[in-house]
Amino acid sequence: MNIFKNFTKVRSLPTGVHQKQAPPDQPPYRIHLRLQADGSGVLIVNAATVLHLNPTAAEYAYHFIKGTSPDDAAKEISTRYHVKRDAAMHDFQDFSERIQTLVTTPDLDPVSYLDFERVEPHSADLSAPLRLDCALTYRLPMNTQADYAPTKRVDRELTTDEWCTILDKAWDAGIPHITFTGGEATLRDDLPQLTARAEKNGQVCGLLTDGLKLADKNYLDILLQTGLDHILFMLQPENSDSWKALEIIMPEDIFVTVHLTINEKNVKNVPDILERLAKLGVKSLSLSAANSALKEIFKDTQNKAANLGLALKFDLPVPYSADNPVASETEQDNAISGAGRTWLYVEPDGDVLPTQGMADKILGNFLRDPWEKIFH
Repeated sequence: MNIFKNFTKVRSLPTGVHQKQAPPDQPPYRIHLRLQADGSGVLIVNAATVLHLNPTAAEYAYHFIKGTSPDDAAKEISTRYHVKRDAAMHDFQDFSERIQTLVTTPDLDPVSYLDFERVEPHSADLSAPLRLDCALTYRLPMNTQADYAPTKRVDRELTTDEWCTILDKAWDAGIPHITFTGGEATLRDDLPQLTARAEKNGQVCGLLTDGLKLADKNYLDILLQTGLDHILFMLQPENSDSWKALEIIMPEDIFVTVHLTINEKNVKNVPDILERLAKLGVKSLSLSAANSALKEIFKDTQNKAANLGLALKFDLPVPYSADNPVASETEQDNAISGAGRTWLYVEPDGDVLPTQGMADKILGNFLRDPWEKIFH
């Protein structure tokens, strides 16, 4: 039974983005609600689960996020929709309990267990994307070939203030999720400052990195304290320093996805690599193959990962790196379908692409052009 189909919409709540974070005594979570012009809403849980809500469900979500008491919520809903207060109270509490279950239960499918209607990924009309991938720099660590990053595409890097302007503009547009990528984003000295700005705005903030600088515990602590929410760790399986960095990061209170690019050098060791990741406590894995000749191995790797309890992620960007897995990553159908709709990609000079690697489709510049021109 869908409890949200029984009411007639009277008027929409004000459009905008609202957020809620877990109280200090609860496991960490962050919820964003984007209220659309037609009264419907998009509820984003931990930047990972997206629920598309009709106007009544969106209003329940609004009161849940605002911490409205059940009595006050029931009173307002009863008045607005001309329903009995007892019924409004029951339905609001039922909705709140289901959302609370979703935010506190890892990997719970909201469709299978919580009676939410399924929407095909990236199919809904959105007033703004759900994520902005910010390539802070195309610089790479020493001893990495410069040809692996498209440095010729940009004539300069934005300043700290310019990136802060972009983060603010993204928040004003209703974008709740920021990922910092590159190149190697940790080569920017202002990364902690930019992370803090996203945190101040209320945005979920992720970092895509080779992780080597995070082996410095002091630096890692700074990023965590300024508001970093998740890490996409670009594993270099042949590099012992890469494994050491991952061993330092995993015990921390932060969500980690490990990215592995399968290539001719490591293909024979992939099963051992996956088992080592599982033993370290890794739960989330992003995969790409260096070329199409490894397609069959790629499928076997997916099966092996699933058997080890590693959840596979294919809609995250990948930094330009020595293995340059961007092309194979964006060949995934579900990645392409979200490009320009569910996420956008900003280059180091502010140019906006639908997704990484689509340099022939510049949508505008985030600093110079109006948001409406860029997205629509």
